[in-house]
Amino acid sequence: MLKQLLATTAAALALSAATASADVKIGSIVELSGPGAAAGVNFHDGVKMGFEEINAAGGILGEKVELLEYDSQTDPQVSRAMVQRAIDDGVYAITGTVFSSSTVVNMLVAQQAGIPQFTGSEAPSIVQKGNPYIFRTAFGSQKGMPKVAKYMAEEMGIKKVALVWANTEFGKGGYDAFIEQAKVYGFEIVADIPTEQAQTDFSADVVKAKNSGADAVFVYLTEEESARFLREAQKQSIGLPMIGETTLIGAKVIELAGDAANGAMGHVGLSADAGVPAITEMVDRFKIKYKYTPDHNAIKGYTAAWTIKCVTEQIGKFDREAFVEKMHGLTLSVEECPGILMTTSWDDTGEMSRESFFVVVEDGKQTVKAILPPN
Repeated sequence: MLKQLLATTAAALALSAATASADVKIGSIVELSGPGAAAGVNFHDGVKMGFEEINAAGGILGEKVELLEYDSQTDPQVSRAMVQRAIDDGVYAITGTVFSSSTVVNMLVAQQAGIPQFTGSEAPSIVQKGNPYIFRTAFGSQKGMPKVAKYMAEEMGIKKVALVWANTEFGKGGYDAFIEQAKVYGFEIVADIPTEQAQTDFSADVVKAKNSGADAVFVYLTEEESARFLREAQKQSIGLPMIGETTLIGAKVIELAGDAANGAMGHVGLSADAGVPAITEMVDRFKIKYKYTPDHNAIKGYTAAWTIKCVTEQIGKFDREAFVEKMHGLTLSVEECPGILMTTSWDDTGEMSRESFFVVVEDGKQTVKAILPPN
């Protein structure tokens, strides 16, 4: 199946077998402006630091990496144009975008050109379209939701849930994945509350959740919206556990929400406070370099850079087709690739699997309550 898909892009792959004679170019296409900037800047800075460290250690196969930067402006059509520009500029691989609504559009352009792409997006549809060139840097929500739902049911005894979600590609994917798990664990959805991207007023949404009779509120919004929701929930003394998947309890949300984030909890694939020595060391270097605490997006970007290096060196050449073949079904260990930070596997769709964490925000940082096994 994979070889058939690869064959459809044979003409575009005239570029792919070429070995870089000077610097190898990588395209960083992320949300540097617009409503997705909180996530995109983190992801980009992680990618940038990763490749700077790689260059300091001799580059990839002896070649230094030139990182080309493009701003998607959190606009799907702009992101599509930026991917095309990166292709025209001769990139070997692409990192980004983070917002799923952009990735579902721009990944088709990268696929047509035969360019491997490492995305921070979490919508299940990203890896369900038969695109052999797309790879996750974090779980899709269809992988994360079973973990958080199991914890909610078995460890917290939750039965009634108010569901607050973003009416976007990202949010719809997470919503569908949570509803599936609600059926598995018998959750009653007592309030179903869709919201809009860049929404600023959550007062009515908090009222609905507060008065719903729920045992807990499950919040699936992007970073800035999550922080606004938490601040409004604190203002209204919501009095309910607030649980999320990745974004709600991310470092950027904690920074934006301040003490309103304390008590929020949920599942994260990556955490600066996980206690994993390699992650702790990466986070310390990041804080020195950029003067802020990275969230999961920065760690995703950093590991994307190191995956590109390690897999290219395993195949021994800058060959995109060979790279893609190697990635499918690959397990990359920290012993063979320390920059990956945690041993990680990818399946034939580009979906990933590794250990993850259930955390609670206490005193402005994530406290790990449980380490959850790969699924």
